[in-house]
Amino acid sequence: MKRRYFIATLMLSTLVGFVPAKAADPSKIKVGILLPLTGPFAAVAETQKQGALLAVDVINKRGGLNMPWGKVTVEGVVDDDEAKLDVGVRRYRYLVSEGVKGVGGQTWAPLAYAINAMVSKDPMPYFPICVMAKESFQKGKLADSSFAAAYSPWTVGYMAGKSAVQTLGKKRVFFLARSDSWGWDMRDGAYAAAKEFGAEIVGYDEASLGTSDFTTILQKVRAAKPDVLIAAQFAADSVALLKQVSQMGLGKEMTIFNAFITNVVAKGLPPEALQGIYAMHYFYYDLSTFEDKAVAKSAQEFTELFRAKYNTPPDSYATIAYVAYMEMFRGFEAAKSFDAKQVSAALMAGGGQFNTVKGPATWRQDHSAVYKYAAFLVKGKGAERKNEWDLFSVEGSLGGDSVLPTLKALGY
Repeated sequence: MKRRYFIATLMLSTLVGFVPAKAADPSKIKVGILLPLTGPFAAVAETQKQGALLAVDVINKRGGLNMPWGKVTVEGVVDDDEAKLDVGVRRYRYLVSEGVKGVGGQTWAPLAYAINAMVSKDPMPYFPICVMAKESFQKGKLADSSFAAAYSPWTVGYMAGKSAVQTLGKKRVFFLARSDSWGWDMRDGAYAAAKEFGAEIVGYDEASLGTSDFTTILQKVRAAKPDVLIAAQFAADSVALLKQVSQMGLGKEMTIFNAFITNVVAKGLPPEALQGIYAMHYFYYDLSTFEDKAVAKSAQEFTELFRAKYNTPPDSYATIAYVAYMEMFRGFEAAKSFDAKQVSAALMAGGGQFNTVKGPATWRQDHSAVYKYAAFLVKGKGAERKNEWDLFSVEGSLGGDSVLPTLKALGY
């Protein structure tokens, strides 16, 4: 009897000693890349996937993550959330069951919020790479292990409003929102900027996601006679809107400002429809004329790295993904662990400072990234383009803590 007890105890001790060591000291790990690769956001999601996989490549080409027990290579496990809550939650759970050490992704903010809620209960290093609703950053809402590499639509609206009023000198604003948190948060940010810098809101309307005909709304815009039309539309909605703006000739009567833009959107427009359009761009690959030469050099190096893999320059959402995954990997190395709490603490250590391909940044208390250059003010090019990707000229930039909602407003 004693012999059986001894053997059982020895086997249990062996298992207890062996399994944690293997789990703690792997030579290879998986990270999840969960994106809507089918559905209305597929084009943007494809660029996000590219940015995430490039970050994985960069780590592996240097031999892997520098962990206390040696080099650890990374495998990016890609899955499709289809921009559906039930599908996304189910596939997130599948990634967890596959043993991923961290997850990033989402283009559709409601799904990011749902996954964040799951991460709050069962901690996992989670890096949403979409523009999350302002509500997500309220105290107690964002999980301790969630870090958002992009800001909220409120910040997009504020930057667009400030640029239109302060930089471009516009005083009469018509704001066109989208009928959801994306549009309403952006509206609130633009209104805050208009009030702060002395502009008047002379008109307002909103359209639901997926609207294809803006004719009636644009007639209302024309009747209001604004100096500037600021529109919250994004992706396919932006393409439809800006084409109709061009067809109606509104750009000759007022400045057109599409609040947030990407190269994917710009490529969907004929040159004459993009010409003269202002927008905020999270990252534009050609910063050769930008005054901060160190950032221009960093952007050029990143662009060359991206082109070598994909034969195109990086778009905004590719860059958001790249920044997010590089921070995930930095967190692993700084924590010397894959534990969510330790990774979070490591990222916030030393004031939360980190460097990106578009300049310095800091993780704020609400786990929002504060960038020196949060976005670049760009102006669309028409027939003067030098090549197919010569889409914009960079006219300026905005950044710092002042473009984010105050921590006090978020309950901190």
